Amino acid sequence: MATTPTGSVPAVNKQPMIAPSDMRVIWLLLVAAFVAILNETTMGIAIPHLNVDLGIPPELGQWLTSAFMLTMAIVIPTTGFLLQRFTTRQIFIAAMSAFTLGTLVCLLAPGFAVLLVGRVIQAGGTGIMMPLLMTTMMNVVPPQSRGRMMGRVGLVISLAPAIGPTLAGAVLDAFNWRVLFAIVLPIAIVALAMGAKWMTNLGETKNAPIDILSIVLSAFGFGGLVYGLSQFGGQGGSGEVIGIVSLVVAIVALTLFVWRQIVLQRVDDALLDLRVFRSRNYTIAVIVMAILALSMFGTLVLLPQYLQNVAGLDALQSGLILLPGSVLMGLLGPIMGRIYDARGTRTLLVPGTIMVSAALFFYSTVGEHTAWWLLVIAQTVMSVGLAMSFTPLFSASLGSLRRHLYSHGSAALNTIQQVGGAAGVALLTVVYSSFLHMGENEGLDAAAAGAPGARMAFLIAAIISLGAVALSSFVRKPADDLDGEFVGGH
Repeated sequence: MATTPTGSVPAVNKQPMIAPSDMRVIWLLLVAAFVAILNETTMGIAIPHLNVDLGIPPELGQWLTSAFMLTMAIVIPTTGFLLQRFTTRQIFIAAMSAFTLGTLVCLLAPGFAVLLVGRVIQAGGTGIMMPLLMTTMMNVVPPQSRGRMMGRVGLVISLAPAIGPTLAGAVLDAFNWRVLFAIVLPIAIVALAMGAKWMTNLGETKNAPIDILSIVLSAFGFGGLVYGLSQFGGQGGSGEVIGIVSLVVAIVALTLFVWRQIVLQRVDDALLDLRVFRSRNYTIAVIVMAILALSMFGTLVLLPQYLQNVAGLDALQSGLILLPGSVLMGLLGPIMGRIYDARGTRTLLVPGTIMVSAALFFYSTVGEHTAWWLLVIAQTVMSVGLAMSFTPLFSASLGSLRRHLYSHGSAALNTIQQVGGAAGVALLTVVYSSFLHMGENEGLDAAAAGAPGARMAFLIAAIISLGAVALSSFVRKPADDLDGEFVGGH
């Protein structure tokens, strides 16, 4: 059942080689992704410093990360519409302009409130960029080469996590947090200028409608979910009441959102076409991705707080502990892509999820005097496991869909990944903060008070990760056919 793709993405390339013009667009998108990920990974290390410099508690400071991911979760569902309505060039320039403006706002922010606004503006641009990259990849890369290309993507975008924490640690030890944004800003400006000069339009646009009610329901649903989780574990009982109310509102809004999309997709007007979930393979892969995102993002935000507040390391040392795993994750990207093309998903995904889970269970045993080299090993094991997991998950999930659903599949995948990540950040930080407050009320210092909270938060992430392990063997590599569509597994 071949269908003609619509929107600002090209028809599938049936040749084994990628056209040079298409490859140039992919590299421009990868540069933009590098800037966005570099920005995000520097913030993880910076949060403890920001908490001290701005005089805010950890549960408030984590919103600089949670609000970023939450905004992406609200913006990303609209990208299915955006990819149809506007050209690739228009979307790229708008997204990079928003990211650049947000970075400038963060650089000049006088306090927490304006800094948070800047982070939200940054996220608006990033949320558009990632689905555009994934949808373009699926449409211009032949099925038999997708794993290899996804591996190259992994190599490029892993450079940012490798550089970001160490760069942030060195900068924060010598300067203040504003310098981080001062470093990212010129890179963002260069990426924007490159796109303005060399970005070309791929495919055709159409006058696709946008449903305002769907956007409102999406915002209340995903926003209420993450906000509700962030309210639990604070001081006093009022936070838990607000959290319960927010979760109830979120559930109602998400239910109405799903109903609205089912109605609209009958006439192809859905903001987020849920027919992508008719593919069993896509659905399982997205669930595994959400579980890994919840565990990974929550852990990567909590880990710098443990390293600096409990283990007593400075920001640079914290970044160096994260460096080897990030570098190895990037170097392994092309290898994982080739293995996926040759052997399929299970060879990578099953051991990959087991390694992630094992690293998290180790983190649940850490204390004030855990040796630094053990932390390096654990983080490296986790990074390798993530490298083995993400390439098959991205390739197998989107490859299980028909071409005209690529943009919606990418939007749904990225939305759920970001919501899972934001929920993980909120949940694990709240658990850590709860134990920290209790310990401080009992007269303990920050290290003694924070250690039990860190262990409990990591244990929660480890238990959640077992779901990914259980489902990993059910994700299959889609069959490659001449039309670039997967016709089975629906």
